[in-house]
Amino acid sequence: MSNQTHFHPKGKLPSQFTIDAQNKARKLLPFSDTQDFEEAKRGFIAAPPYRKIMNDKGGVAWNMDNWDFLLQGQDYDSIHPSLQRQAILNMNYGLYEVTPGIYQVRGFDLANISFIKGQTGWIIIDPLTVKETARAALKFVNEVLGERPVVAVIISHSHGDHFGGIRGVVDEEALAAGKIEIIAPDGFMHAAISENLFAGNAMTRRKSYTYADIVPCHPCGHVDMAIGKAVASGEPGILPPTLSITQPIQELTIDGVRMVFQNTPGTEAPAEMNTWFPDFKTFWAAENMVGSLHNVLTLRGAQVRDTAIWAKYINEAIYRFADHAEVMFASHNWPRWGKERILEVMRDQRDMYAHLNNQVLHYANMGVTINQIHNVYEPPRSLQQKWYTRGYHGSYEHNSRAVMQRYLGYWDLNPATLIPLSPEDSAPLYVEMMGGAEKIIARGRELFDQGKYLLAVEILDKLVHAEPHNQEAKDLLADTYEQFAYQQESLALRNSFLSGAKELRDGIVPVHTAKAGSPDFVRGTSTEMFLDYLGVQMDSRKAEGMAFKINLVTPDNGERFIVELSNATLTTIAGYQAQDADLTITIDRRDLEDLMIGAATFQDKVAAGKARLEGNPQVLAQLASTMVKFDPWFEVLPGTRAQASEEPKPELFEDDAPVELRP
Repeated sequence: MSNQTHFHPKGKLPSQFTIDAQNKARKLLPFSDTQDFEEAKRGFIAAPPYRKIMNDKGGVAWNMDNWDFLLQGQDYDSIHPSLQRQAILNMNYGLYEVTPGIYQVRGFDLANISFIKGQTGWIIIDPLTVKETARAALKFVNEVLGERPVVAVIISHSHGDHFGGIRGVVDEEALAAGKIEIIAPDGFMHAAISENLFAGNAMTRRKSYTYADIVPCHPCGHVDMAIGKAVASGEPGILPPTLSITQPIQELTIDGVRMVFQNTPGTEAPAEMNTWFPDFKTFWAAENMVGSLHNVLTLRGAQVRDTAIWAKYINEAIYRFADHAEVMFASHNWPRWGKERILEVMRDQRDMYAHLNNQVLHYANMGVTINQIHNVYEPPRSLQQKWYTRGYHGSYEHNSRAVMQRYLGYWDLNPATLIPLSPEDSAPLYVEMMGGAEKIIARGRELFDQGKYLLAVEILDKLVHAEPHNQEAKDLLADTYEQFAYQQESLALRNSFLSGAKELRDGIVPVHTAKAGSPDFVRGTSTEMFLDYLGVQMDSRKAEGMAFKINLVTPDNGERFIVELSNATLTTIAGYQAQDADLTITIDRRDLEDLMIGAATFQDKVAAGKARLEGNPQVLAQLASTMVKFDPWFEVLPGTRAQASEEPKPELFEDDAPVELRP
């Protein structure tokens, strides 16, 4: 990494220990296998003359030039060599032919957007994260391949980088006239909204670490996201499907294109589906098979995924479709061609998830715990030599812990860990017993200088929690995080350590990303989900001693609810009305949406004659008094809170919560 500088004045370039680790990886891994590079460039048609896409507010939604340093032909010791290889492969940009009649635009967002030529128009698969990048992709396809109307949009699953840009490709008048079908797996809307609503604020903050939102693009910083470069910034939206795929295997013909959908719930997303296109002899793998080990537990936060089910659905796809497939493509990375290659990739990915499931449980039954498994589990040597099963997006370390969590929970069977002290409570004792800050820093420097980074982290973390304003300790911990990050093949691990290092050095510096508090998301939130979310937003400590019942009636859609506060807990039940309600609210659902998004108050609606309150309106004031606004930039590491943090946002969906919207 000669002649390189760091993006941060306190940043350090790779140590000799890190350089040695990277050189070792270069010798051990099969870099002579270049088939991925051949597949990634195959079918290239054209790239647009621009590499930057602006959002509708005048900012930058997307800029491929951010990662141009990867195209300079230099091996960076600040990037694991296998990860650098993946990051270079994801630099593809432009329009590609997958097979005659099927095309992809890559490098416009985290995901790919795909176009199938029907008899009269385009069938689009997965319209990216924000409308600006999706709109640019459709415009470019029409310019190069000839303009055609959009007749259908297929949404493969419930993560935002696969549906958020739908407003950029769907004409609202054509949709209202029934000229466009929106096809999604069963349960799509509930999965897409709920995953980003109830814990959305926490997920957004966690995403700022795992996606390195706060770290600049640089050889010592953000380099890739394994399944694409990054998440675009702009306006995400969501539209409900006009047709849901409800059967395990369901056939459909749209605009002359035959499709066979394979529902795969509980795999990479709660609602997800693969698709077989028999006339094209092409299999769409959604995000169930990409050019990487995926997350079993995505570190930004989500329910643990089921590796056993994941492997079984891939197995079903092998025996149902693979014998006939000539092409396999997916929502990320690049396609595979030829029956032999497709079978190889599908079989290896099946075995990757099945082995994780089976071998972790094997160790669990031998007494290995969740706090040991990541240091014990390793994939078979044969899979370690396959690039598409390497841990770029997920890691074998955190995925093995996730399997253990799914089956056995967080407890490692040691009674001492059942009710652990909080770090800030236990750390002072550790610091005292280790002889104080000076001794810990001195020993931490020794360990750092010996390249024993995890051991250094172990003691420095205790000191930082005990003395949050000890900047010398925070800087040394940041240096240690950074070296460990450079050596990681997994982006989730690299980004988390680099993000931690930056906040230890700079404190919390909020950044702006795509924002999901749009009318689309509010309309997509069921009334019951909204009322349930109020129970999350309520600080129960403020509700002590309060008790009331509220009836809610929305005449335009015929819904009825009881909202009850008792024992400092808010609960909701649909389909009932309480005879002894303290207050009954009657308001159309379409007017309630104005309240949900913060565009109006109950008083506004009552004054306009669009809401009626019967009973004691003071219970609304009581309920409002218990609500809090979540701070999207809460402190993660001690002593990093900004002196003057941004005003927390009051939206139902905080900041960019649905943008993992969710990969």
